[in-house]
Amino acid sequence: MPAFKIEKGGAGALPPFHRQWIERWRVHHPVEELQLNTIADLLRTEDIIFDLEVANKRQLFEEIGRHMERKHGMPQAWVVLSLSRREEVGATGLGDGVAVPHARIKDLDRIQIAYIRLRSPIPFDAPDDQPVSDILVLLVPKQATEEHLRILAEATQMFSDQAFRERLWRCGQAAEAKKQFDAWPLIA
Repeated sequence: MPAFKIEKGGAGALPPFHRQWIERWRVHHPVEELQLNTIADLLRTEDIIFDLEVANKRQLFEEIGRHMERKHGMPQAWVVLSLSRREEVGATGLGDGVAVPHARIKDLDRIQIAYIRLRSPIPFDAPDDQPVSDILVLLVPKQATEEHLRILAEATQMFSDQAFRERLWRCGQAAEAKKQFDAWPLIA
């Protein structure tokens, strides 16, 4: 699994809008602040899903919506609509088989994060044109703009860590994957 780079062009490079978010965050915050593991703090074991079978983004967003409604009481329609509208603005595929679909949702009271590994990769309009099988979903309250950008920057750093992705890929159960998220970036 090649690591993707935070630079312009080339296979595995981040889309311009992701680079802009990261650079905007870095201008105002020291790099060491990015080492906080907010994702691990917010990700619950019950929100880690393995072997989800979907054929496309629309089915993925519907399954995410069903999960969020069942586990967190969020209306499925809100989740599907919000993720779909955000995806229309620009694809959220990072490259190297990873996507971070995200949306700001009105009346959401808590940030919700889910990690999903698909049984079979799906097209996601990633910059390297590779299909995606690892999905980190980020749903944030509408007013949480800075937090949203900070977590996106953290997710980008986390999934650009090839060793982390390889350890995560070897996990077969939610509890194992949660341990990998909890340990990042402290383990080598």
